[in-house]
Amino acid sequence: MKDKRTYTNLKEYGEDMSHENEAKINNDDRGPADLTLMAELHQKQIWEWKQKESEYIQTKNLLDGSKRIIGELSAKIVDLKKEIDRLSEENTNLKIIKNK
Repeated sequence: MKDKRTYTNLKEYGEDMSHENEAKINNDDRGPADLTLMAELHQKQIWEWKQKESEYIQTKNLLDGSKRIIGELSAKIVDLKKEIDRLSEENTNLKIIKNK
């Protein structure tokens, strides 16, 4: 296996291959007191809390919308009950008039 890549085609001369020889940085040896590790963990916690807040806001909006719809339907039910009572009374009056 080749250690280093060489150009095989003419058009590859324009590409930058220097990144292949660079050392890779491995941050797995960081300890618990490392500031960059603490910053990354803090950013992850912030992201998790933002996700939870987003879910909370979505649920709250859904609940508020549901409450509004229930209130509107309750008002319509009250109006319909009044209309049914009025029509029932009118029907009773018409039956009395018809029987006379």
